[in-house]
Amino acid sequence: MNIDRGKYGPWAVIPGGSEGIGACIARELAGSGINSVLIARKPEPLEQVAQEVRNLGAEARTLSLDMTAPDMLDRIREVTDDIEVGLLVYNAGASLRTGPFIEWSLEDVNQVIRLNVVGQTTLAHHFGRRMADRGKGGIVLMGSLAGVAGSPSVITYSGAKAFSQIFSEGLWWELKQHGVDVLHVVVGSTNTPAMERLGIVYKRGEGVESEWVAKLTLENIANGPVFVMPEMAEGFAQLTNPDRRALTEGNAAFILRNTEGTWD
Repeated sequence: MNIDRGKYGPWAVIPGGSEGIGACIARELAGSGINSVLIARKPEPLEQVAQEVRNLGAEARTLSLDMTAPDMLDRIREVTDDIEVGLLVYNAGASLRTGPFIEWSLEDVNQVIRLNVVGQTTLAHHFGRRMADRGKGGIVLMGSLAGVAGSPSVITYSGAKAFSQIFSEGLWWELKQHGVDVLHVVVGSTNTPAMERLGIVYKRGEGVESEWVAKLTLENIANGPVFVMPEMAEGFAQLTNPDRRALTEGNAAFILRNTEGTWD
């Protein structure tokens, strides 16, 4: 794959770049000579992906950081203010757990919002301004099929992903006036380490692989505001049905089939 380094390089910032889709995107970008700033909490997986990027001929910086930290932007600026960032891929989005909303602690609820809403909004604002000033660049926000309809057991995450899509649609229109692309990618049923940690394991034939998501994401940066993974297109269309009660019931049944121990 050949990604336009002149428009989306020479550096990409990838929160959530230590595994799954984020790591795959970093490797794909390296093939086009685009360097990566990889951000995640655990330093060991970060350095492993960084070395893979370097082996492919690109540069890599790493930052071990919790994206919900109060000084998040300051920490990221420390490793990015001296480089030109042409692409932001916000892949740091997950639910801390599953289960009934009222049984979560309020801190866990707010943590999901900080990670999935505040983090991406903060970085889109910071890097979006700089890209607009240069008249080029791209912002990719990874979404979820969970954000298209109510998803019991992960309702805070689901609401955050709904925010991401609507936010991306408006930002796409505003920033295209300045030559900057914005894309919200609707992903679902993807086999990633984060999903496995939640106990969500998709049956054979139901899940797609991170490498495939990364490839199609980068191929469609300029095709915003929303790109739906082909495997999710039928589900996405069904979830736009105005019968919201039936959709939420269906989502709940699907989640219960694929989650162990959620409603004990």
